[in-house]
Amino acid sequence: MFFYDRFFPIINKDNTKYKYKTVVGIGGNEGDVRKRFRNLYIYLKRSSLVSISETSPILRNPPFGYLDQDDFYNAVMVIRTSLSPKAFLKFLLHVEKIFGRKRSFKNAPRTLDLDIIFFEDIKINDKTLNIPHSSWSKRESVVLPLLNLKRKI
Repeated sequence: MFFYDRFFPIINKDNTKYKYKTVVGIGGNEGDVRKRFRNLYIYLKRSSLVSISETSPILRNPPFGYLDQDDFYNAVMVIRTSLSPKAFLKFLLHVEKIFGRKRSFKNAPRTLDLDIIFFEDIKINDKTLNIPHSSWSKRESVVLPLLNLKRKI
């Protein structure tokens, strides 16, 4: 089921002053996730490190991996940045922390999860970063929001 919210979906003017285009998957299932997504949008909109080009509608879907938890809300954001992929990952991890993310175990409930799905046509496969995201094409939580973007990525 898709939800439409104040900033999801939205299309902004593509800010070409930033060097790279990236697609970020966002998710969460603890607390008021849809409100958190709105606050995330506002937080990122105010950052000088990124520019939001587009967001998808919000998808509500069941958890996978660890099943004894609430449904997830997921969306994707197309973001422009001049940060390198590793610096962008560090930025996203910092944002997760600001929004209360705690890492307890794999596939655990979470306030906010930010994953780099694509970063231009760059491919990285190391201990800290996999681009494109290793299982993006197998996850409805990514594929369905991607299909709802208006611009071609």
